[in-house]
Amino acid sequence: MKNLRTSLLCVCIALFSVCSFAQTTPALRSSDPNSNKPKLFQSLPENISVSVNNLNNLVNTPVGNSVSVNLSDDSKFQFEGQVVSSSTKENNNIQTVVIRSTNYNGARLTLSKITNEDGTITYSGRILSFQHGDLLELKNQNGHFILVKRKFNDLVNE
Repeated sequence: MKNLRTSLLCVCIALFSVCSFAQTTPALRSSDPNSNKPKLFQSLPENISVSVNNLNNLVNTPVGNSVSVNLSDDSKFQFEGQVVSSSTKENNNIQTVVIRSTNYNGARLTLSKITNEDGTITYSGRILSFQHGDLLELKNQNGHFILVKRKFNDLVNE
């Protein structure tokens, strides 16, 4: 009788495990990138040359001030916003500013000015929004700084 109960119990457990749906994979997992986000900078060209003087002025803007600057001398790329954060580190060798944009909804400009040991100055920065599928990244090409359009998912996957 004990063997019959044990056998019946094992058969019931096997049937329940075959018929149950414990874990199903959703169509889009939370870790998968969303490629359907709208583009924020689609009206802008792929590469935008940037004036170093404008970058320097932005880095030195105090917190709370509003900015409105044409970042490029060649094309019309007006960036407007308010400085929400500013910091200086490493004996004034690294200056960083964060500007919340008012004309590009949800975008933030993060810009850093790095003074190297040899006295040269390098800029690093991005304009991005977590709600949109594209961003602009500041790159140095042959001594000239340009904003390069990139996909948000490419940045996240690096």
